[in-house]
Amino acid sequence: MQTYRLFIDGEWIDTADYYEVRNPATGEAIATCAVAGESELNAAVEAAQRAFPDWAARSYEERGEILRAVAQGVKARYEEFALVESQQTGRCLRETMAHDVPSTIAVLEYFAGVAPATLGETIPVPGAYLNYTRREPYGVVGAITPWNFPLWLAVIKIAPALAAGNTMVLKPAPTTPLTALMLADVMRQAGAPAGVFNVLTDPTPDVVGDLLTRHPQVQKISFTGSTGVGVRVMQNAATHIAPVSLELGGKSPFIVFADAEFDRALAHALLANYFAQGQMCTAATRIFVEKPLYERFRDAFVQRAQRLQIGDPQDPTTEFATLHKREQLEKTEFYVRTAVEEGAQVLTGGKRITEPPFDKGFYFQPTVLANVQPTMRVACDEIFGPVAMLMPFEGEDEALRLANQTDYGLAAGIWTKDIGKALRLAHQIQAGKVWVNCYNMIPPQAPYGGYKLSGFGRELGLHCLLELYTQVKNVQVDLSPDYFEWFG
Repeated sequence: MQTYRLFIDGEWIDTADYYEVRNPATGEAIATCAVAGESELNAAVEAAQRAFPDWAARSYEERGEILRAVAQGVKARYEEFALVESQQTGRCLRETMAHDVPSTIAVLEYFAGVAPATLGETIPVPGAYLNYTRREPYGVVGAITPWNFPLWLAVIKIAPALAAGNTMVLKPAPTTPLTALMLADVMRQAGAPAGVFNVLTDPTPDVVGDLLTRHPQVQKISFTGSTGVGVRVMQNAATHIAPVSLELGGKSPFIVFADAEFDRALAHALLANYFAQGQMCTAATRIFVEKPLYERFRDAFVQRAQRLQIGDPQDPTTEFATLHKREQLEKTEFYVRTAVEEGAQVLTGGKRITEPPFDKGFYFQPTVLANVQPTMRVACDEIFGPVAMLMPFEGEDEALRLANQTDYGLAAGIWTKDIGKALRLAHQIQAGKVWVNCYNMIPPQAPYGGYKLSGFGRELGLHCLLELYTQVKNVQVDLSPDYFEWFG
């Protein structure tokens, strides 16, 4: 079992207290991490402030070279990152190997190369003037990340923020800080200057997070997590008028028309609900199927859900593993029970898995519900568990109405061979990310973020560099030859 210290100003820092990080599949302690407090938070912010002028003054190319070296460092420890990510989250090793680590490397390499595209503009104005804009970094960025995809969700903040010339203090989720600390080690070996990147760990979800988001020297805050905590982050940031970007919850619709390519739609519907045991903000838990196809799709979906291989997350044959923590298990159980009380039907699953060896983790059966009404709590609230709802619809208008009947707006999926119909719906669905005949594709080149209670701001792509991690300065220069004569 490894011991991890805080990473502040390029050094590993001990503290008086440590806490245990446990594998949710087994309950076993896999690491101990240092407990940060107010003094450590202040030290990290001060280190980031000191590092900022030199880091911001470096060229985009120089900062990009360091990010490329970080990508190579992650690649060199590929299997270690994948294994630790699986151990701390309880997610399948086959997922972390196939998605988390390669996606992390791709994000680092993308922002290393695209940062020089952070261009200003010249603006024609009346008179003999040169008017132009510059995009400049904010300074110290405070980033808070969740436990479901801890490495990738950290890097989609770290890479663009550092590429743009900011420095960062990262607060990972209490239960999944290990790959962020491993990344800090890679960052140091890659030549990142002291103070550019700092990591603080803490067993509580709020203490250091509140201190970070209230700190007057943190000039920009980036948060991924629940909508409720996102509200508190905004309130804290308002005390010193720090700009905030929020990537929050979701309740995504997955719309399958009768003319959809059946097998592909079915496979992606399963992936959209049971990848990471449904613990994704993009989870497409509301599956709307056009009536002529509904019964066939329902029966096939249930059969496929029943065949998912449940097991040890580290077993490469496992397709479905444990939920991350007891609170998620109890929350999932509550929503299924409530749905049944409100009239929904459990087609498969719906219960904890308690027989050995699953009794040591937080296992819950892949669950499919039918007879769900759009106003039921299970259809309105984000569950963050393996609960899919199948609902029939008739025609485009009803599909659109049902899709938008939610307070969230992160993502949506549309399945049809009629591209005109797909685009009509895509343009009217209130979501920041719409997939047509695919799902959960999040390339680093494309913006990612939500509408409504799913937050605001777009991570990834050039939008991220331009809108989240740089601010605009306007410069106007008088070019007239008689400038001084105007003032006598």
